[in-house]
Amino acid sequence: MQSSDTSGAPAVSGRRILGLALPALGVLAAEPLYLLFDIAVVGRLGALALAGLAIGGLVLAQVSTQLTFLSYGTTARAARLHGADRHDDAIQEGVQATWLAVGVGTLILVIGQLLAVPVAGVIAGDAEIAAAAVSWLRIALFGAPLILVALAGNGWMRGVQDTIRPLRYVVTGLALSALLCPLLVHGLWGAPRWELAGSAVANVAGQLVAATLFVVALLRAGVPLRPRRRVILAQLQLGRDLIARSLAFQACFLSAAAVAARFGAAAVAGHQVVLQLWNFVTLTLDSLAIAAQALVGAALGAGERRGANRLAWRITAWSALFGGVLAGLFLLGRSVIPALFTDDTAVLDQIDIAWWFFIAIMPFAGVVFALDGVLLGAGDAAFLRNATLTAALVGFLPFIWLSLAFDWGLGGIWTGLTVFIVLRMIAVVWRTLSGRWAVTGADRQVRVHDETGG
Repeated sequence: MQSSDTSGAPAVSGRRILGLALPALGVLAAEPLYLLFDIAVVGRLGALALAGLAIGGLVLAQVSTQLTFLSYGTTARAARLHGADRHDDAIQEGVQATWLAVGVGTLILVIGQLLAVPVAGVIAGDAEIAAAAVSWLRIALFGAPLILVALAGNGWMRGVQDTIRPLRYVVTGLALSALLCPLLVHGLWGAPRWELAGSAVANVAGQLVAATLFVVALLRAGVPLRPRRRVILAQLQLGRDLIARSLAFQACFLSAAAVAARFGAAAVAGHQVVLQLWNFVTLTLDSLAIAAQALVGAALGAGERRGANRLAWRITAWSALFGGVLAGLFLLGRSVIPALFTDDTAVLDQIDIAWWFFIAIMPFAGVVFALDGVLLGAGDAAFLRNATLTAALVGFLPFIWLSLAFDWGLGGIWTGLTVFIVLRMIAVVWRTLSGRWAVTGADRQVRVHDETGG
């Protein structure tokens, strides 16, 4: 932990914050960039293979998305211990999260193999597409435990304020996948031509390399590797709240996509373009949130309540400013950026409807993401769960379904997203101002959780 100034605030420089945030952004962005490459490679096989990849990838992504507590929850717990100079205990959080990842990942593998055919059939709605999806999914599911091990590895390393090694490990694994993917899909340079199955094999190979690097890092840390039931149960308790929060997000965005589709092809295409740009914005803002998690958690673990509070507002100001800058850039690019995705005038008209909402919410999102990171770093996951569920049920979901009932189109859907962001901002600002989140001490994560209604 860095030295404190006379006010008790940790002397954390802007360079230190960026030193954590930028590598974290690299990790967040690396997989989406690889997935675009994977789509481009498989797309040359034709529409059927691409549809199979889309359905199979959706199934696997939905599973792994719900288990990000292995990363974010582990960061919160490890950061407190790191701040209290209990370095070995912080790494132990990574050991236990890795055991949990292996157990849950193996369960997903088994259940996924049993349910691959019916699940793909329901989602695809076409026998040929479902068969292609299953051929990819049966292989890709072997990567489920590996994906979760990497999430756990990212979590504990961020907690000890090391975001460089996770970036190296993830990029190394994805580089191998990127090398193998065209070789195995198209049979280049004498490699076997496995077509869609080759994509799945390439993915698993890269995931195996990344997971192995994270496990080797634990082995080299020299801490005991046996499972500890009490720690695993505490991680699951924190994970319960983060999973509920994640499910709220999924319900909202899946509902938005379903309703947009009912307004016609142009509406759903326009919604998808703006939503993908929104996902890009959230990745950049989330990198600062990860820095907030690690630094605030460490400050609380060191007993520096006032320092944690000052860090919280400093990073929030940075994030809000960054959101404002992004809003300005997208405002300037309003006539150029949408045309990079389509030249269809009907789709462009729909994009224009959503564009103003997209720009308006960015500064608010900067505040929300930063304070989400602060409260996650404090282990205040139960409050975040309740705030997200309330904002979804009161704001986002009603506007989505009212848009369908009254034919409000994308304007209604994106009004719902705007209300969702504003309600969450009000909640996290109120919570941060209350100070109830700032419970100090390395062993206080579970108590924070219990006090907030968990």
